[in-house]
Amino acid sequence: MTAAEANRSASRFQRFLLPGFAFKAVVIGGGYATGRELAEFFLGSGPRGGLQALLLAMIIWSVVCAVTFMFARAISAYDYRTFFKALLGPFWVLFETAYVLLLILILAVVAAAAGTIGQTLLGWPDWVGTALLLASIIAVTSSGNEGAEHLFRYTSTFIYLTYALFVVLALLSFGDRIGPQLSRPVPTDGWVVGGITYASYNVIGAVAILPFLRHFTSQRDALIAGLASGPLAMVPALLFFLCMIAYYPEIGGEALPSDFLLRRIAVPWFHFLFQAMIFCALLETGVGIVNGLNERIDAGYKARRGVSVSPGARFAISALFVIGSGVIAGRFGLVTLIASGYTAFGYVMVVIYILPLLTVGVYRLVKRSSGQSDEPQAHGT
Repeated sequence: MTAAEANRSASRFQRFLLPGFAFKAVVIGGGYATGRELAEFFLGSGPRGGLQALLLAMIIWSVVCAVTFMFARAISAYDYRTFFKALLGPFWVLFETAYVLLLILILAVVAAAAGTIGQTLLGWPDWVGTALLLASIIAVTSSGNEGAEHLFRYTSTFIYLTYALFVVLALLSFGDRIGPQLSRPVPTDGWVVGGITYASYNVIGAVAILPFLRHFTSQRDALIAGLASGPLAMVPALLFFLCMIAYYPEIGGEALPSDFLLRRIAVPWFHFLFQAMIFCALLETGVGIVNGLNERIDAGYKARRGVSVSPGARFAISALFVIGSGVIAGRFGLVTLIASGYTAFGYVMVVIYILPLLTVGVYRLVKRSSGQSDEPQAHGT
């Protein structure tokens, strides 16, 4: 089957929902699955300011994903190196450097979160939960895009249903506390900065999931999928944050705000279910970013050698980055990694990704749509 035939046979799920699910997969496990990111970036602006910041971040995600998906389809860029060689020219290497460093940071965060969950819930040593997650990431990414697509399809359903049940139980347990907290005269200072910073480092997900954009049949598909990505990724966070508001401000100091709330819901079987959901979210994030790196390496290798990277090589690449990141997680811990690392990368992504995309990228898309000639497509080497 040719690439064109494959695109025509793509399902509506693959065209419109898979990119958003994949984007959600990358951003959810790096901290907001446990609530730690929400505490770090949004609670400081108070309940209302935090909600405003979350909505701002969602809008930024939708816009950036839509332009990213349309630009990628226009130049047939399904790995991040091809994408940034077209967008940044000779400066593409700046993004690759930042991407690899951010990949290590995100993997370290999800590894630390898995270790903390295992210790809190089951009394395991930190390294057991971390090792279990990292082994799962390596196993899934070794099978390439197909394995990742299957993971995102099924775990996304589980994640959304679990969050919905979490909200219902939280409202029944302590929902009466949320309204008064929202009406408190708390300053909302910093909500714009918080929303932009949080959105900025997380938009790396739009580039990490480029391998899943091959199913688009038109720029309309890319636009719809991109606009849908913001809400698909942010709705669970909004619901979670509403529940966190009930215990503002003390919940802001918790390493695992999710566990703090689950203890107050006090439904033991759901406590285990929610932690299983968080593990799935962490797995999705790790798979999403490592698969993006594997696809970039595969594109370059194929351009030079004419063949794809072998499954054994994929396994080795995944293991190298995943295990190395696990070591970093053990050294620094979850709270320190999120507080110190993510803010810096937010500023970096604004400079080397968001601003070029919304200027150079939009300009080139407009030129193409108006029928003007544009530079030839870039291909990874």
